[in-house]
Amino acid sequence: MTRGKPGSPGKPGVPGEPGRQGSNSTLPGDPPGGRRAVAVWGIGVSVYFVAVIFRTSLGVAGLDAADRFHVNASALSTFSILQLLVYAGMQIPVGLLVDRLGTKKMLGIGVVLFTAGQLGFAFSPSYGMALASRALLGCGDAMTFISVLRLGTRWFPARRGPLVAQFAGLAGMAGNLVSTLVLARLLHGVGWTAAFAGSAAAGVVVLVLLLLFLKDHPEGHEPEPFPHRGSAYVRRQIVASWREPGTRLGLWVHFTTQFPAMVFLLLWGLPFLVEAQGLSRATAGELLTLVVLSNMVVGLVYGQVVARHHEARLPLALGTVGATALLWASVLVYPGERAPMWLLVVLCTVLGACGPASMIGFDFARPANPPERQGTASGITNMGGFVASMTTLFAIGVLLDATGDDYRVAFSAVFVLQALGVSQILRLRRRTARRERERLIASRVSSVHVPV
Repeated sequence: MTRGKPGSPGKPGVPGEPGRQGSNSTLPGDPPGGRRAVAVWGIGVSVYFVAVIFRTSLGVAGLDAADRFHVNASALSTFSILQLLVYAGMQIPVGLLVDRLGTKKMLGIGVVLFTAGQLGFAFSPSYGMALASRALLGCGDAMTFISVLRLGTRWFPARRGPLVAQFAGLAGMAGNLVSTLVLARLLHGVGWTAAFAGSAAAGVVVLVLLLLFLKDHPEGHEPEPFPHRGSAYVRRQIVASWREPGTRLGLWVHFTTQFPAMVFLLLWGLPFLVEAQGLSRATAGELLTLVVLSNMVVGLVYGQVVARHHEARLPLALGTVGATALLWASVLVYPGERAPMWLLVVLCTVLGACGPASMIGFDFARPANPPERQGTASGITNMGGFVASMTTLFAIGVLLDATGDDYRVAFSAVFVLQALGVSQILRLRRRTARRERERLIASRVSSVHVPV
C-alpha cells in the first residue's frame, strides 16, 4: 500500500472538475486522449457543425421566409420557436438514450433526421409543411450536442473536459459562420430551393464518415454494464441528476447566458439591424459574422481560464450576463432613432461571449454526476438556454405585432429572462460550492491509500 496521487489536477480527487493544471497526469481509468481521440471526436464534432449550419440557416433567411410563405412576425417566429421547442423537449430523452445506446447510434439517427428536415424545408410549398420540416430538423439537431459532449468524456482525460466542451461549442459557431457567410450568398445567388437542398448534401457526407470511422470509446475503456430497464431507470436517472445542485446551477447558467445571442443569430438579429437600425443586408450580415467571430475567440479564452481556475466559472458567467444587459440597454435607450455603428459593433462583440459563457453550465453539471449520468445531466443543462431562447423568440414576435414593430419594446423581453436566471444562479451557488467541497474531501480521504 502506498500513498496515491491526487485524483484531479489542481483540485485533487474530483473527477471531471476543472482546476489548476499542475501536471499532465491523468486519473485512474481516464481515457488516454491523443491523436486517435482527436480524429474520432472530430467526426462527432463535424456532425454538430453541420447541425448548426442547418439550425441557423433560418437566421439569414428570415425576411425571405416571410415573403415566401406570406407570414407576419409572430408566424415567422413560430419557425424557430417550434424548432427550439422540439430541441428543448428532446434534451432529457436524448440524454437518457445516449447513456443507454451510445454516441454512434444517436448521432446517426440525428444526421438522418436533420438532413431530412433541411431537404423538406427546401421543397416546402406551404407554411405548414415548412413548420413540420423545421420540427424534424430540431429533433435531429437535439441528438448532436449531448452526444458530442459524451464522446469527449469517453475519449479524453477528465482534466480536458472544459477545453473539449469549449472546442465543441467553437465548432458549432463555425457552423453558424458558414450559415451567415456562405448560405446567405447561395440564397440570393441560386435561390431558396437550390440553396437549402444543396446544403443538405453536407448531412450525407458526415453520415458516411460517422458510419465508417466513429467509435463510442477507445479499446479497453468500455463503460461498466449498467441496468437500463423500464421506467424505474428513467425516473432514477432524472431524479438523481436533478437532485444535484450542480446540475440545476448548470441549467440556470445555460439559461441566462445563451439566449441573447441565440435569439439574435437565429432569427431577430437581421430584421432588427435592417428594419430598426436602417442598415443594408450586407452590413447587417457583417455584424452577425462579428458575433460569431467574437464567440470563437472568447470560447478559446474562457476554455483556458476555466481549465486552470475553476473558481472563475461563476464570475465569468455573471460578468457576461451583466455586460450583455448593459450593452442591450445602451442600444435600446440610445437617443434618436438609431444607435451609432460603434455601439452596434460593441454589442455584437459582447454577444459573442454568450455562447462560451453558456458552456460553463456544463462545467457545473459534469463534476456533479458520475459517468453513467453524464448524458442525462448534460441534457437537463442544455435545456436551459433553449427554453429561454424559445420564450424570448415568441415574446419578441408577439410584442412586435402588438406595438407596430417597435423593436425597443420587443427586445426589452431580454431583461426579464436575465433577471429570472440571475436570481436562480445566486440562490444555488452556495449549495453547489458546498457539495463540491464535500466531494473533494471524500475523494481525498478515499485516495490516501491506493493499492499498487
